[in-house]
Amino acid sequence: MAETLFALDKRNYRDGQRMFRGSRDQEYYRGDFWVEDAPNVEVRSERKAVGAMSIIRQRSASNLSFRRSRQHIREDATDLSILWFVRKGELGFSDQCGSKLARPGDLMITRSMSPFLIECRTDSDGAHEVLHVTVPTHLLRSHIAQDLGAGLVLVAGAPELAMAERMLGEVFADDGQLGESSARLLVETAIALVANAVRLLDQLQPARQSIADRRLEEVLRFIEVHLSDPQLSTAMVAKGCGISPRYLSFLLRLRDTSFSELVWEQRLTKARDWLGRSDPRDISISEIAYGVGFKSPAHFSRMFKRVFGANPREYRGECGGELAACQHGVAAVADKETFVELVSGSQLLQ
Repeated sequence: MAETLFALDKRNYRDGQRMFRGSRDQEYYRGDFWVEDAPNVEVRSERKAVGAMSIIRQRSASNLSFRRSRQHIREDATDLSILWFVRKGELGFSDQCGSKLARPGDLMITRSMSPFLIECRTDSDGAHEVLHVTVPTHLLRSHIAQDLGAGLVLVAGAPELAMAERMLGEVFADDGQLGESSARLLVETAIALVANAVRLLDQLQPARQSIADRRLEEVLRFIEVHLSDPQLSTAMVAKGCGISPRYLSFLLRLRDTSFSELVWEQRLTKARDWLGRSDPRDISISEIAYGVGFKSPAHFSRMFKRVFGANPREYRGECGGELAACQHGVAAVADKETFVELVSGSQLLQ
C-alpha cells in the first residue's frame, strides 16, 4: 500500500526543502526544492516501494521547482534515473544543453548525475500530476544503454508508454494483495516497454522490411509453433509457409544457419531451460524430451550430453549453481562452429 512521502499546504510549504525526500531522506537525492507562493498551496506525494525502485504519485495545485547543481552532485553522488509520466500540467526540464517540455501523455527521463532544473507547472484548472519511478541507473542500464543525462522526452502516442503507465499505476494502487515478486516483475516489464519505445525513437527512419525479411519471420514463427512435432521437416515448413524448400534454405542462409542447426539449437536450448526450472516430481526427463520434439529420450540424452557435457539427469541435479551452463545458452557452451560440429551427426527429416 502506498504511503505518504510528504504533504504541503499554506501552513508548511516553506518547509518543503527538508520534507521532499521523506522523513528519513530515503527518496530522491540532494537538491533545491521549492513551492511557488500561491493562493492555493496543496502538494501531496505518495510512494510505493518496489525493491530498489519507487513509484511516486505527486499531485499539486501550485507550481513546483527542483534544481540539482554540481555542488549537490559533489555532496551526494546518488545516481538515480527518474521516469516521469505526465498526467496533468507540464513538466519543464532545462540544463546547459537547452530546454525540453513534457505534456500530458508524454514521458520524460532524467538522471541525477548532471545539473538540471525541473519545473512542475499546473494546467488551466490549477492542477499538476505526475506518476514517476525512481530507478538506480545501473538497473536502468540493463534496459536502456544510452546516456540520459540531458533528459529525454517521449511524446504521447506510443502504445508502449500507455501500457507501461497503466501497469505502474496498477502496482501503485495495489492494496497489498500483489506479492513482492509479482510487483517487481510488473515494474521491470513496464521499464522494458519504455526501453522498447526509446529504441523505436532512435530509429527515426526505420528501414522498410523486405519481402525476404517478412518471409523469414513467418518461417521462424512456424518453426517455433511446431517445434514439439518430431515430424518437423523442411518440407513441412515450406508447405506451411507457402514457399519452396529451396527458398526456405535461402531464407535461413540470411540468418547464417541451416534448418537442422536452427531446430536442434532451439530444441536443446528449450529443453535445457525446462530442466533448469522444473521439479523432477512435476515432469520427467522423458516428458521434456517429447515436449521439445525428440523422438526418443535416449536420442535426447545423447544430443544433450554431446552439446552441454552432461546428460539431462546430471544437469538437472547440478543446476543449483555448479554448472555454468545453467546460466547461459547454447552459444555459451559451444561457439557456432563447435555446435555445428556437435550436431552434425544427427539428421532431421528433409
